[in-house]
Amino acid sequence: MLAQGLPIPANRDAAERMIAAVRSHGALAAITAVVRGVPSVGLEPAELERFLKREGVRKVSARDIPIAVASGLDGATTVAASIALASLGGVTVFATGGIGGVHRGVPLDESADLLELSRTRVICVCAGAKSILDLPATWERLETLGIPVVGYRTNDLPGFFTASTGIKLTARGDSAVEIANMFQAHVAFGRPQAVLVVNPPPPEHAMDRAEVDGAVRQALAAAARAGIGGPALTPFLLDSLAKVTAGRSLPVNLALLESNAAVAAEIAAAMRA
Repeated sequence: MLAQGLPIPANRDAAERMIAAVRSHGALAAITAVVRGVPSVGLEPAELERFLKREGVRKVSARDIPIAVASGLDGATTVAASIALASLGGVTVFATGGIGGVHRGVPLDESADLLELSRTRVICVCAGAKSILDLPATWERLETLGIPVVGYRTNDLPGFFTASTGIKLTARGDSAVEIANMFQAHVAFGRPQAVLVVNPPPPEHAMDRAEVDGAVRQALAAAARAGIGGPALTPFLLDSLAKVTAGRSLPVNLALLESNAAVAAEIAAAMRA
């Protein structure tokens, strides 16, 4: 998010808003990264500044962490890498924007986020999977991998920029305490997966589902024309969405990040109670 996905200077705005949201709910904010080869949960101000400027910072997924460590690199962590580091650092609750999943039209192109969620026991708060993905296929993979998905005050799976995707959830929690109790029961039962808590974007910012679907189709067509694929596809599509929607997607992104951070902090506080 800070060194990938969001443009400069919106990444700084996101960091400040998320940190403030976490602190306002009595929790401690800690950004995950690989800092000059050191796996880190929490950044010093100078380190955060360097990551926000993206000078020599690489995108690092879970599989890349040992390589980044051995090579002494600066690495901005994906969801997969972030929850792996959070778990190793003893952090139970993690907040992000949207998780990766199954790509549209390319069922074998599946984000490592899903596999890491299936084997790392944390609470991951997000606004669902990114709208650019095949959301029904992603929902099916979450079920197959045994990852519980709990709607935070919603019965519908959100679609990152949208409050609903038309996919009905099977579990709901209306308070941080309920979510904490669900996770504790999950742990007591010996389940190894993460619990995915999906939080819709704030209603005053959420975009219309039909508008987002149309914008995604245009972005995918642009990617196909440009021959964009692999790791470069997601940032290209997110940038294209911002352009197609005349910049309206960016405020939604910032608002949902702040909201997810606040919910995660409430859950973390409930876990300590």
